[in-house]
Amino acid sequence: MAKTLRNGRTTGSCASAAAMAGVRFLLTGERPKTVDVPLPPGGTLAVPIERMEPGDGGVRVTVVKDGGDDPDVTHGHDIQAVVSLEPGETSPPAVFLDGGKGVGRATLPGLPVAVGEPAINPEPRKQIEAAVRLAAKGFAGRILVTVEVPEGETIAKATMNPRLGIVGGISILGTQGIVKPYSHASFKATIAEGLSVARAQNLDRVVFTTGRRSERFYMNSRPDTPETALIQAADFFAFSMRAAMEHGFTEVVWAVFFGKLVKQAQGLEYTHAKTHPVDFVLLAKRCLEAGIDPARVPAVREANTAAQVLDMLRDDPARNNFIKLLVKKAAGHADKWAGNKSNVSYAVFDFDGHALGG
Repeated sequence: MAKTLRNGRTTGSCASAAAMAGVRFLLTGERPKTVDVPLPPGGTLAVPIERMEPGDGGVRVTVVKDGGDDPDVTHGHDIQAVVSLEPGETSPPAVFLDGGKGVGRATLPGLPVAVGEPAINPEPRKQIEAAVRLAAKGFAGRILVTVEVPEGETIAKATMNPRLGIVGGISILGTQGIVKPYSHASFKATIAEGLSVARAQNLDRVVFTTGRRSERFYMNSRPDTPETALIQAADFFAFSMRAAMEHGFTEVVWAVFFGKLVKQAQGLEYTHAKTHPVDFVLLAKRCLEAGIDPARVPAVREANTAAQVLDMLRDDPARNNFIKLLVKKAAGHADKWAGNKSNVSYAVFDFDGHALGG
């Protein structure tokens, strides 16, 4: 029986819980072990409180991020809220939210937050404010909340934040409040943010790459490319093209390895190896269309990987024609998902970084 994957909680829910517990402590002296934070779509989520540290007229509350069974770089790290109260006449209370140590700040336009603001996205910002007001019923005045992530600056190096112009730490994210294992939502959001930043930089062309290696190989071949034009799209072929169109980009480059090219040429909207395999029968047909030696085609049909096919065709005179045909097919699918309004080109590499004909 397959294991049921465990949901986790977003950084937004963690920050909301910490802030909520901080307000309750300052108003009542209570040290809750768990708080029920409101979720953006509705309902609540029980979040355990790790520790509370009073001092300097306020309190620092720590929640440990639990990403569930999702591979999350923030999993196991402390998410903190430093909370203080200033009694007054404002009712309901005014909430002032800031980002401190380990929370990045926006330095480029095009992000969901303004330049200079802490990278606390709109939905978690609303969630934190709602949680704080829920805990502060009956209080009048100002509530000051500073979100901190002690290891945030180090964690951010493993994210796309530096590319997006978010410096000094991570972003506080979460549109639903709950992390669903292997959800595509966060990756798609990063692609969309990258496109927004590129558009705000007045770029007219973006380069989608499938990861860090293909990005590096492309930069080696085109060192004049602005860094903000490079967007890691991974397996999200159709989504990236639709998003590029929605952001006003008509000129798109895909920097891919041969295997991804093959899958894109098949017309797969999503190209992950485990769920969307290469169609070797179709690939063998493409070989014949491109003029590959027919004697090689049965081996292509029985191959295990696209890389194996590329290797077995290395000395075939029609190999470049074959790659050009695949590029044409892939570009046709890309343009279709962009509403037939795009100009799509390809940079195709082998695993050693050599450019392949096409």
